Amino acid sequence: MRVLLRTLVGFLLPLAAVGGERKQPDIVVILADDAGYSDFGCYGGEIETPALDKLAAKGLRFSQFYNTGRCCPSRAALLTGIYQHQAGMGHMARDRGIPSYSGTILPHVPTLAEHLKKGGYRTMMTGKWHLGTDPAQSPVARGFDRFYGTRNFIDSYFTVLKHCPVFLDDRVVLPGTETPINHLHPDQEWYTTDVFTDYALHFMDESFKQHSDQPLFLYLAYNAPHFPLHAREEDTKKYRGRFRDVGWDKLRQKRHERMTKMGLIKKDWALSPLDVPGWKTYDRKLRDELDFKMALYSAIIDRMDQNIGRVVEKLRSAGRLDNTLILFMVDNGVPGTGVHDWRGLFAKSGKHPETRVDNYAEWARRGGWSSSSGRGWANLSNAPFRMYKRYTHEGGVATPLIVHWPDKVKARGELRHAPGHLIDIAPTCLAAAGLTAKGMEGESLLPVFARDRKQERTLFWEHEGNRAVRRGSYKLVALHDSPWELYDMDRDRSELNDLSRVMPGKVQELQRAYEAWARRAGVKPWNEVNAKRPKKN
Repeated sequence: MRVLLRTLVGFLLPLAAVGGERKQPDIVVILADDAGYSDFGCYGGEIETPALDKLAAKGLRFSQFYNTGRCCPSRAALLTGIYQHQAGMGHMARDRGIPSYSGTILPHVPTLAEHLKKGGYRTMMTGKWHLGTDPAQSPVARGFDRFYGTRNFIDSYFTVLKHCPVFLDDRVVLPGTETPINHLHPDQEWYTTDVFTDYALHFMDESFKQHSDQPLFLYLAYNAPHFPLHAREEDTKKYRGRFRDVGWDKLRQKRHERMTKMGLIKKDWALSPLDVPGWKTYDRKLRDELDFKMALYSAIIDRMDQNIGRVVEKLRSAGRLDNTLILFMVDNGVPGTGVHDWRGLFAKSGKHPETRVDNYAEWARRGGWSSSSGRGWANLSNAPFRMYKRYTHEGGVATPLIVHWPDKVKARGELRHAPGHLIDIAPTCLAAAGLTAKGMEGESLLPVFARDRKQERTLFWEHEGNRAVRRGSYKLVALHDSPWELYDMDRDRSELNDLSRVMPGKVQELQRAYEAWARRAGVKPWNEVNAKRPKKN
C-alpha cells in the first residue's frame, strides 16, 4: 500500500503549481457511438484509423475496459463516476417515474464538468448529449461553459431530425431540417462529424485566446459510427470492394489473429462462433450489397478518425498537446438486429425503403432507423466476443480505451490489462487535475497509467434485465429472464465455456454480490420498469 501511495503521489506531484505557473493538464474526452471492440486499427481492425493508432503508439491501450452496453447509461456513468442507475439513467432518456430511471442525471448528482468548472477549468462540449432535453437538463445547466450539438439523440449525419434540434449553448440554431446550414463554414456541407469538430476547434481557440489562464476540458461526443449509414462519397470510395471477396467470417479470423499478436487477447481465447450465415452462402449480388454497407460503415469511422486528427493537431499547434490528457472510448458495442440491416423491421412495413445498392439515392441521407451495417458486420465489429449492444456479454460492453498524455504517461505503445469501467473516467480526470473526487463508485486509473496491476475488483452491469457482475477473473452474466452463466475471464473471455454447473459456490457468491449492488444502486426488475408508461420530456 505504501508503494502504491508513493507511486500515486509521485505521479500527481508535478500537477501542483510551481512558481505560480498552472500545471493542470488540458483534458479531452472523446466518445464514439456504437462501435465494436476491434473496429479500430490499433485494436486489430482493417479500417484505417491513423490518428487513433498514433495516439495509441505514443500512449496506452486498455484491453479490458468496459462501458454499460447502451448509449444513455454509458454517458451518465462517464460524466458522474457512479453507476447509471445511481445517476438516474437506469434506462434511456425517458422518465419512468422511478428515481433511478428518471431519464436524466439527477439534479443532486454532480457532473464531471461541474467538478472541473469549480476547479478552474474552461468546460466545453460538442456532439450528442442524450441525457435529457429540458433546459434544466442541458449541458450548459450541468456545467459546460459552451455547447454545440443535440440534447436528444441524433440518428442522422447530413440532416437534422424534427425532434433533435441543434443547440449553440442553450439556443436552438438548427431546428429540424433537410438542409442544415454550416454556420462556421457556410461554403461547406453540414455533416455531424465535421461540424462537431469545427465547433470543438472554435471553442478551443476561444479558450486559448480569451481564457488562456485556464486549462480546458473538452467532451467530444461523436454520433459516429451509429446508424444510419451516412458517409461522405470520398470516404466511401476508399473502402468500396474491400470486403466483397473476403466476407465477415474470414475477416473475423484475421482480426482474431491480429489481436492475439498485439497482445490484446490471449491465444487460448477462442473466436466466438459465427452467428450469421457464412459469406460463401450468398450470391454475388448480395455480397456486393453487403460490401457496400461495410464500406459506408468504415467510411464513417475513417471520417471520425480524420477529425480526431484535427483536434490533436490543434493542441499541437497551440503547444499544449504534451500536457493534455486525451481519452478515447466507445459507449457500447454494435447492434445486432437484422442479419443484413434494419430491413426486416422497417422496410417490410413501408416505413423505409429496402437498402440496396441500386436504390442508394433513396436512403443515402434518410435519417432515423433507415439503414445499418447489420448483424453480420456487427459480429465482425464486436469480434472476438459474443453478443451486441444492449447486452452485458463482452460483445456489448467491451470498449477500447486509448490514453495519451506525454508529459505524465511515459509508456509508449504499452497495454494495460487491469479491468476498468466508464465510472473510472470522472475520478481519473479529477485526479489528473489535482482535484478531489468524492462519492464516486469509480477509481482513478492514474496508478494503472504508471504501471499495470492486477486488482481484485468487482464491477456490475444491468440493462433491460440483461445483467452481469465481474469479480477478479470470474464474470457472472445473464440475458433477461434467463439463467446465470459463469465464465473465467483469464481463460475464456470469449464466454464460450459456461462454468455455472461445476462452480455453484462461485455462482452463489457473485449472485449475492449482484443482488446487494442492485438494491443499493436502485436497479428494478425490467418487467416492472418496462410496464411504466414513460413521461415525455
